[in-house]
Amino acid sequence: MSIEQTPPNPSAPKPRVAVVFGGRSSEHGVSVVTAGSVLKAIDREKYDVLPIGITPEGRWALVSDEPARMAITDGRMPDVSAVAESVDGQVALPVAPGDREVVLSEPGSTPKALGEVDVVFPLLHGPWGEDGTLQGLLELSGVPYVGNGVLSSAVGMDKEFTKRILASHGLGVGRYTIVRPRDWETADGRAAVRERAAGLGLPLFVKPCRAGSSMGITKVKDLADLDAAIEEARRHDPKLIIEAGVTGREIECGVLEFEDGPRASVPGEIMVGGGYEFYDFEAKYIDSSEVQIPAKLGEEQTAEIRRQAVAAFEALGCEGLARVDFFLLEDGTWMVNEINTMPGFTPISAYPKMWEATGLSYPELIDRLLGAALRRSTGLR
Repeated sequence: MSIEQTPPNPSAPKPRVAVVFGGRSSEHGVSVVTAGSVLKAIDREKYDVLPIGITPEGRWALVSDEPARMAITDGRMPDVSAVAESVDGQVALPVAPGDREVVLSEPGSTPKALGEVDVVFPLLHGPWGEDGTLQGLLELSGVPYVGNGVLSSAVGMDKEFTKRILASHGLGVGRYTIVRPRDWETADGRAAVRERAAGLGLPLFVKPCRAGSSMGITKVKDLADLDAAIEEARRHDPKLIIEAGVTGREIECGVLEFEDGPRASVPGEIMVGGGYEFYDFEAKYIDSSEVQIPAKLGEEQTAEIRRQAVAAFEALGCEGLARVDFFLLEDGTWMVNEINTMPGFTPISAYPKMWEATGLSYPELIDRLLGAALRRSTGLR
């Protein structure tokens, strides 16, 4: 596949990129790792960079531009508070259309202008960042940003509405039931949840409805373990999804927006190692699982997953990028597991590795995403 690049204009001023990461979700550490990887790879001859971290408590902080400190160390995830220049100050993005000035306010000091930004690269995962909330703030301020808009971010984060929209477009999704907060608050409600779950058969997967990075997910092989799995998922999200287990290969495909529309990467297959039963958080980030790229598929299978990945991207109204996760079932049909509107950019993440195998290096991928954001109009489009 030909991947053309727009040649740079050496006389143009360098765009300033605010890389925003961290956040209040349980995926805070994953976001910091992602940001470290992007900061290390971004072309500093082409872009000026302003790293901004959001602490787990929600404070926006100026962060030292030291990507090496944003890595997983001895199995421990990094934290914005540990890499922030100060957690006492507060960084504020522009709040009015046409205003691009970023300001740092510290106790007892006059607010300090940090200069204008031309584009924001939001690298948050999970709620309060990937789910349309940050995108809404940026839309209000009129600042261009990388990736998906408010609606596609919101529905892509919520597994229930992802499935509803994909099914309405004729894409395969699995059987599931939703557990809303009120469903688990009474004895009758809990009994009804257990009955609906039992109707799906075993095994079951109990998941937070609005979370990623495989956090809070439990594989249930005995209904006696269902309540504990629900409580674990509720630690991450009061709204849950219980999915029927399926037998098949787990295959992912990256989608990237080009000038002529979205294109799909070569697919990769999740190879879960280390004795893990499924691709949970530890298998994904800490241990020995890997993604085989390209996936061992026939030409027709490869063409079909790429077609469906683009169809899913367009069904949710996505912009910029997304990773679409599928199951290839035993009967040869495809089923969408979920869509990730801000896939990880860590050194071991599938999305950049699939694009590298397709012919687009990691720095080129970052450059293309920033270029697309800078070209895109703000406001309704």
